[in-house]
Amino acid sequence: MSAQNPKVAVVGATGAVGREMLEVLAQRQFPASEVVPFASARSAGSKVEFAGGELTVRELTEDSFAGFDLALFSAGGSTSEKFAPLAAKAGCVVVDNSSAWRMDPSCPLVVPEVNPKDLEWHKGIIANPNCSTIQMVVALKPLHDEARIKRIVVSTYQAVSGTGQKAIVELETQTARLMNGQEVIPQVYPYQIAFNCLPQIDVFMENGYTKEEMKMVNETKKIMGDDTIRVTATTVRVPVFFSHSESVNIETETKLTVEDVRSILTQAPGITVADYPEKKIYPMPIDAAGQDDVFVGRIREDESIDNGINLWIVADNIRKGAALNAVQIGEELIRRNLLRVPK
Repeated sequence: MSAQNPKVAVVGATGAVGREMLEVLAQRQFPASEVVPFASARSAGSKVEFAGGELTVRELTEDSFAGFDLALFSAGGSTSEKFAPLAAKAGCVVVDNSSAWRMDPSCPLVVPEVNPKDLEWHKGIIANPNCSTIQMVVALKPLHDEARIKRIVVSTYQAVSGTGQKAIVELETQTARLMNGQEVIPQVYPYQIAFNCLPQIDVFMENGYTKEEMKMVNETKKIMGDDTIRVTATTVRVPVFFSHSESVNIETETKLTVEDVRSILTQAPGITVADYPEKKIYPMPIDAAGQDDVFVGRIREDESIDNGINLWIVADNIRKGAALNAVQIGEELIRRNLLRVPK
């Protein structure tokens, strides 16, 4: 066991994101000395796929983290609130995918393409941002560095996989029933999701925004390191299985042309520019699903203001929006020799 060949725990390994974390660890040949999946007592003893074989899931307990260097959490906020501090106390660095630690001022909120230096002040727990925020800031940070973004207006079109496996099943079931003339009874969402759009993700706040919308507002400012950026968001659940799409309008301090934006984003890490309107080429959820990159297209000037740009941003919410970003944080910790809990 060493910081260069860490022993890795995957917490919530039987869920959609946990399984994707295992797949990404294997695909990227993460230099782990051992990978161990953890889940609740009811899943203990079950098997999960890893690197062409299978691993046996262990029950998550308060003593689970002895001897581990890195833990990737995707088991919900309450689990993270209880077990992440225990892991850190045991000397295991946590990368947490829930919202529990994102706005904690003592915890870095990191997207490796955007703010990897924030890892330098971690105290044992690092937060993985919201999926819709991750893909947006990957695309916007290079533009912010070039021309300083003053304002962001974003509307999202978010896949049901963001809610979990039960939502995927609900969309499948509802679609099949409706195509056969049968009635549907919503269980996961408050209304039918098949052939519909729901302008509510998470609960409503006192200001009329949903919790998901305020996550995008607050997380964007923290990740970009600029509280002066004005952000407003509308988040919508759509009947798509994988990949979130976003319509993003930015206003910059200095002018960017369409050619400027294409050039900047083409050279930026983790981005694929798919912007050839004359050929009807633009990012779509079905193309981004299973891919690592954030895809950007429909780049055009906002003719209603002096320094405005419109973009269409698409990424796999389970992969770059969760599992891949967490693994990339682990890779960056190793690269920077930061895979340790400060005393």
